[in-house]
Amino acid sequence: MITEQDVPYLPRGVRIHRDTVRDAWVLLAPERAITLDAIAHAILTEIDGARSFGEITAALAARYNAPVEDIAKDSAGFLGALRDRRFLEVQP
Repeated sequence: MITEQDVPYLPRGVRIHRDTVRDAWVLLAPERAITLDAIAHAILTEIDGARSFGEITAALAARYNAPVEDIAKDSAGFLGALRDRRFLEVQP
């Protein structure tokens, strides 16, 4: 489980890319790809390897005028799934 103090980052070889053929954002890794919806893209574009999960969720809550608790819960689930699939790393 990701905590507020954890700093998520995309590991080497993983990047966000605009797929012009599909007209969609995708998360690319060696020999793997995931199509991103608007929410997933919004979360991933906040990840810079410097800010903590708490700072990221606060920024998203402010941008979308939503409760921080709801953003944190949904984001933690999404990022946890990416971490399990090795599309994301977390620095404590």
